[in-house]
Amino acid sequence: MTFSCKARVTQPFLLLVALSATVHAHAADLPAVPAAITEAGVIRAGVRCDQPPYGFQDQKGDYAGVEVEMARQIALWSLGSKDKVTFTCVTAENRVPQLIGRKVDLLIATLGVTPERQRVIDFTKAYRWGASDVLVKKDSAIASIAGLKGKTVATLKGSVQAKWFEDHMPEVTTLRMNSAADALQAFRQGRADAYTHDAATLVVAAGSDDTLRLIGEPFQVSDAAIGVRKNDEAWRDYLSAAIGRMHDEKLFRPWVQQYVPVAIQGYYLSVFEQAKPAEAL
Repeated sequence: MTFSCKARVTQPFLLLVALSATVHAHAADLPAVPAAITEAGVIRAGVRCDQPPYGFQDQKGDYAGVEVEMARQIALWSLGSKDKVTFTCVTAENRVPQLIGRKVDLLIATLGVTPERQRVIDFTKAYRWGASDVLVKKDSAIASIAGLKGKTVATLKGSVQAKWFEDHMPEVTTLRMNSAADALQAFRQGRADAYTHDAATLVVAAGSDDTLRLIGEPFQVSDAAIGVRKNDEAWRDYLSAAIGRMHDEKLFRPWVQQYVPVAIQGYYLSVFEQAKPAEAL
């Protein structure tokens, strides 16, 4: 009888010890938080405000999206609260200058890793891959990227897509806009024959408008990572470890399920959970 009673007391105790050990093991996975971050007591994150499901502002004006949730999670792990982060809306054109100018502490802003950017900022380990694609009207005769020769393509100022067309297809005229919303509107108004951006962004547009379709040729396949300033190795390494922990704890799946319509969740889950595809071009 005495043995049975001890067993009932010991098992919950052992479970508590095991859970405590697990928590401490996860905490040990993250290096020390840089002193500059702890002293500031808040993280200033540069995020997109017009790029659902990664970063956008909801009907109340609050920041939302997968990358916004990443920033909140980093604040929780580093400073103890998801509320200890402030958000600055950045664009494709101004996000790197905002970081270099110390307006933000990090960029989680659909930022692809490119040699040009690596010359001026550092990147963490990748948290997802991304590819570019092209959106056209469903009844358009354009069936491939090659079919864009002599056409006008809407894109964003400072985007990797604008640079790609400049380098690889100079016979394409690029209409460079300040925001994704402006580029999509210009395309819908007929000011451009097509609209190029991250495939993930275009999947949302095509999924909500049955008059549009994707060409379906991935190009500019690259990793997306968090951007930090040069010579900020401790912060970069902390964030890389945080990304690893997000993957280990499978946090990206519920974030995708929270912000992405069920019909197109498969694509978004693949960019976080599967290997990069081969580039079509």
